[in-house]
Amino acid sequence: MTYQTPLPTGIIVVLALVAALAVTLDIVALVDLYRRKPEEVLFGNKWLWLAVIVLMSLIGAILYLAQGRVHSAPSVSAPPERDSTSGIADKLYGRRNGTGQR
Repeated sequence: MTYQTPLPTGIIVVLALVAALAVTLDIVALVDLYRRKPEEVLFGNKWLWLAVIVLMSLIGAILYLAQGRVHSAPSVSAPPERDSTSGIADKLYGRRNGTGQR
């Protein structure tokens, strides 16, 4: 008696790749959701998006990653002040006194 697989090997490989993709997208979406503030997600409700991602799996993760995140405009601020080379040396070794010694 020989055992035959119910599905051809090619189909099993494709299904395994789709399952791996679904799990990977779910993890990426859940980690992104965890790291965001509530005001950075659509509708401001992280619990709603958690349910969508978990219950709808692949489609929920794609929905969240495509539409659920609110991208705020980057804040424009003055560039940080640049220290001169002597300023860096002063921070590392202390300020020089007038005699050239530290």
